[in-house]
Amino acid sequence: METFDADWLTLREAADRRARDETLPERLCAAWRRRGWSRVVDLGSGTGANLRYLAPRLPSGQRWTLVDHDPRHVDRLKRLEAPPEVDAVAAVPRDLAADGLAVVDDADLVTASALLDLVSESWLAELVNRCVDTACGAYFALTCDGRMQWMTESAAGWRVDEDPDDGFVWSIFNRHQRIDKGFGPALGPTAAVSAARLFHEAGYRTWLASSAWRLDAGDRRLADQLVEGWAEAAADLRPEHAARVEAWALRRWDALSRGGFQVTVGHRDLLALPGDAE
Repeated sequence: METFDADWLTLREAADRRARDETLPERLCAAWRRRGWSRVVDLGSGTGANLRYLAPRLPSGQRWTLVDHDPRHVDRLKRLEAPPEVDAVAAVPRDLAADGLAVVDDADLVTASALLDLVSESWLAELVNRCVDTACGAYFALTCDGRMQWMTESAAGWRVDEDPDDGFVWSIFNRHQRIDKGFGPALGPTAAVSAARLFHEAGYRTWLASSAWRLDAGDRRLADQLVEGWAEAAADLRPEHAARVEAWALRRWDALSRGGFQVTVGHRDLLALPGDAE
């Protein structure tokens, strides 16, 4: 199962928070009150960003189970200070790819951030079936959807900034997103739509919303690391084009160093609720 270090997760948290669609938690909160929910299972919790974002937007009396396979993350999660709306937090070491999804059986709400694009359709179908069996809700944020656009600022205003190799590198990266990340062939950019379809077919009501990152000069460190990650993934999948990919990365780093940029990276949020939850 793919591992993300704490520095990367911390670096992206501010961009994630800005990007999330605010209407879905509001809809979730209304269903939560009607159903009298209290138990949240957070899959792939990392540093606890999902708890920090979502707990203040739900009623008090929450009980969270934070699940992660990285023992370093689990150790940090055990020492987290719970938001005031949360009565109890438990951190559970669990490899979701190898150990299964039994943890979902004790949930009123299953949630995750930046997870679904890593999983396979068969794993996702099992997750949906678990949710159906327990009649729990599901809220999955910040699933990559395969879109990317660069903008630069000039005297005439903002304009699209197309490098000749943007499409070349991005298409390879999107193919790399479908490589097995430990769950079987990854859904990558189609994950959010696939999840919405599976929940809908299971009788759930579903809502998809854009949660695109919109990065600017204040996000320079994150943008630098994104270019590095995209280039590494493209060169890994197509090593015969490594020089071309490196040249692209150098041009993009140069553009970042000049400031006056915007980078949009597409993500989607999904809310799925049992048919009688609304």
